[in-house]
Amino acid sequence: MTVPSPATNAQSPIANIKRAILFKGCANGKITLPWGITIGYLSLMLFLPVTALLLKASTASPSEFWKIATSPIALSAYDVTFVTALISALINGIFGTLIAWVLVRYDFPLKRIVDAAVDLPFALPTSVAGLTIATVYSDNGWIGSLFAPFGIKISFTRLGVGIAMIFISLPFIVRTVQPVLHEMEKDIEEAAWCLGASQFQTFWRVVLPPLFPSILTGVALGFSRAVGEYGSTVIVASNVPFKDLIAPVLIFQRLEQYDYAGATVIGTVMLVISLAMLFTINVLQAWRRRYDG
Repeated sequence: MTVPSPATNAQSPIANIKRAILFKGCANGKITLPWGITIGYLSLMLFLPVTALLLKASTASPSEFWKIATSPIALSAYDVTFVTALISALINGIFGTLIAWVLVRYDFPLKRIVDAAVDLPFALPTSVAGLTIATVYSDNGWIGSLFAPFGIKISFTRLGVGIAMIFISLPFIVRTVQPVLHEMEKDIEEAAWCLGASQFQTFWRVVLPPLFPSILTGVALGFSRAVGEYGSTVIVASNVPFKDLIAPVLIFQRLEQYDYAGATVIGTVMLVISLAMLFTINVLQAWRRRYDG
């Protein structure tokens, strides 16, 4: 006959109390308190605003909805917004991973200051960021003047919009990859070196596979942030249709004209495209985890 240990007897009442608190009201299929708070908060902050957007867009007839959503100026704005945001997120996926690698694996002077500076786009108002980028990358700016002799204009062009998107979305990739690098065992890399693998082979076959899902997550977050950016891009761009006009600015222009239905239609299209791209990235993440497992 097995006699329960005193530790088990001492812990069981506490465990029962915790279960009673965490799962209060779960009997008979009732919603628990944590679930109720979660659903209520998500409803107020996420589901209701999205529902209101969809309901407002539904006031337009299907033909009118299609006409607004596929107008030439709207298609151009989608192209500038989503393509530029995707390219910016991919660029940050490469260089953000490199920055996270250096911050984790190397020690150098002023490392803490550099690490803290990565979060600057989080704290800096986007309008200030746009003004700074427009000034520095203008034809007379510190960086823009270096490209001006070659006929390359950065500020008030689509290229400037891309730089603004890169600036504001960089921390998402760095801060997503950095914790994973901290948890990775360096002994595995040393074992690969001892077995004759080069540094590139070690990175490609040993380091990158477990790091890839976090990179995809960072790219997805950076892409989402870049798509919704308004404050910096509206300053650094000329906002000329068919040139560098982004969808958020187009929505604001519609609102200024009191065209609320048109603004919500374009917002709905942006929402659908963003959800589709994020869903695709999540599917790729799930496939990668299954493949690695």
